[in-house]
Amino acid sequence: MNLKMFTDGAARGNPGEAGIGAILYDDKGTVLEEYCRYLGCATNNAAEYQALIAGLTIAKKHNPEFLEIYMDSELLVHQLSGKYRVKNEHLAAFHAVAKGLLSGFRKVRIAHVPREKNKEADRLANKAIDHKVVPADDAANKPSPGQLDLFFL
Repeated sequence: MNLKMFTDGAARGNPGEAGIGAILYDDKGTVLEEYCRYLGCATNNAAEYQALIAGLTIAKKHNPEFLEIYMDSELLVHQLSGKYRVKNEHLAAFHAVAKGLLSGFRKVRIAHVPREKNKEADRLANKAIDHKVVPADDAANKPSPGQLDLFFL
């Protein structure tokens, strides 16, 4: 099965109130899962990474043959491809977790999209901020045993 995932992080202020959104589609364009979560205070880049990490955690449950990831953060796309170095130590921790999760997929493609093409993930991230959404059963943000709890740095 091939899946498409869109993720977005939003921060009102930098740092400021932040939220994340991720949406997962099957190869027919049907929404498999939507996810949003309020983060509290975070930078936009930290929120972008946390949205990706949550999305990857959700996508992993579906065990796709091929996962296409779309993000409107050029910085993250370039950091994940190795084109840019990760200089900030907090972002480096998120980057390491994301790279670890990415290595668990058979085939992955990460692409930058303009904000207009990422409206649904953006809507979810802003919904999380507006309504202070914290899912009751928050499997996407529960670190595995021994993993650093990076979600509230």
